Amino acid sequence: MKTILLSLIGCFATQIALAEETPLPDSVSTIAHRWAAIYYHMPEKDRESAYQALADLAAQTVQAQPQKAEPLVWEAIVLASYAKEQGGLGALGKVKQARDLLLTAEKLDPKALNGSVYTSLGSLYAKVPGWPIGFGDKAKARGYLETALRINPVSIDAHYFYGDLLASQGAYAKAMDQLQLALKAPPRPDREDADSGRREEVQALITQIRSQHGDQL
Repeated sequence: MKTILLSLIGCFATQIALAEETPLPDSVSTIAHRWAAIYYHMPEKDRESAYQALADLAAQTVQAQPQKAEPLVWEAIVLASYAKEQGGLGALGKVKQARDLLLTAEKLDPKALNGSVYTSLGSLYAKVPGWPIGFGDKAKARGYLETALRINPVSIDAHYFYGDLLASQGAYAKAMDQLQLALKAPPRPDREDADSGRREEVQALITQIRSQHGDQL
């Protein structure tokens, strides 16, 4: 199961999807910076325990502000990253919990963090295995990512995840278009750590596509 789930994004990144163009609320800024430090800089052997502690902090933040969408998004991001490191059946449970947190955030404020709800949902549906193992669905992933880009057309995360999705489906030229747009995304206030790491991921995927599928570009 861990092998199946290794490609999950923490971020929403994630994803993990991160906040866009406006400074993060104080309630989630610490969580976001700790996530970036773990995801991009911490040795792999130390990440699981670090994410576990960060997930506890994120849950406390949600409990303190139950009607705010932003803490829900960031708890989801942390849980998805935690799932990637943990593996096993527990990992699948965590990504389902992350999805449910995002759907709750969508009800509270669908435009929270400038579309990150949909970027994060898109990355989850793109990476999680489909039925009967999980809830993954490439069509839903595409719909969520396109919604994210309608809300924020210059999102580095949404362009990256959309490019990754297109590449996974063999649409390499279209994927490259999205990845180039990701590289052109404007910097986010106080998110230099996340921007730097994400650009490295974008560039790595561009290099991979050119190396393996250059004849299809």
